[in-house]
Amino acid sequence: MDNNTLKLQHIIATATNIVFFGGAGVSTESGIPDFRSVDGLYNQSYDYPPETILSHTFYMKQPEIFFRFYREKILSITAQPNAAHLKLAEWEQSGKLNAVVTQNIDGLHQAAGSKNVIELHGSAQRNYCERCRAFHSAADLLSLALVPLCKCGGRIKPDVVLYEESLDHDILTSAVNHIARADVLIIGGTSLVVYPAAGLVDYFRGDHLIVVNKSPTPRDAHADLLIPGSIGEIFSGL
Repeated sequence: MDNNTLKLQHIIATATNIVFFGGAGVSTESGIPDFRSVDGLYNQSYDYPPETILSHTFYMKQPEIFFRFYREKILSITAQPNAAHLKLAEWEQSGKLNAVVTQNIDGLHQAAGSKNVIELHGSAQRNYCERCRAFHSAADLLSLALVPLCKCGGRIKPDVVLYEESLDHDILTSAVNHIARADVLIIGGTSLVVYPAAGLVDYFRGDHLIVVNKSPTPRDAHADLLIPGSIGEIFSGL
């Protein structure tokens, strides 16, 4: 175990209120591509850039292309939690960690056993009819036509925040409150370039800011502990 990992282990052992703030890098080790890495969605060929396809305007005007992209590139029902997800769930169960604030929509934190997961951008595991508001699972969505319709005839929309849509106010407030009360904030698997989510880190006033990420982030210079590398590998050694 290297010196940085030992330091992280000590901080975790003495902490009483940890909050984890994570992004796509937490799930890439589960086989879910992120948006900006070499193998991510921004480097894969499609007729339109991902941020265009995943916009509210595009969803409304070209639902066939939206749902084809969404099914192929976004929706995953076979991915399994990795070591990072499992370690965070373990910390929550032991009373160390109070919340996971995630930008991911894959539901893997819950699959690993985490209970208090604040999903800033929604969840691909939830889908709702735009007409009658009936719930539909991710598996339901895959079993329906390309543009999925409810029994009532309404279109089924994934419960995810698209470009041009606002984040839920209550969810943002919950994230702010947890981050503001934390004594340790661990930032992991995120480049911290997506706003307003990345701005939530500004509310942290605790003792230790820790950054675990493969690439540099805007918060590196402010971190008490900076550990470059794979979050799954690092967390599995704790």
